[in-house]
Amino acid sequence: GTAALAICESLLLALNDHNILPEHEIMGVLKDAAATHENAPPGDGTHAMHKAVAALINKIIDGGNSVRRL
Repeated sequence: GTAALAICESLLLALNDHNILPEHEIMGVLKDAAATHENAPPGDGTHAMHKAVAALINKIIDGGNSVRRL
């Protein structure tokens, strides 16, 4: 899972670097992904995993690692 997140982060960086997606769109993708995991229904045995994934995505957003900011 962590490897997939790292690959997606790299792809988002490449999309921004090549002017395919602007920063605000990339941030929207990341925020939507975090919200999806934050709002995952409890009870299926994966709730803790979803919360951990949301925390990782939010670290990317908060740390500015997802898009190179000038």
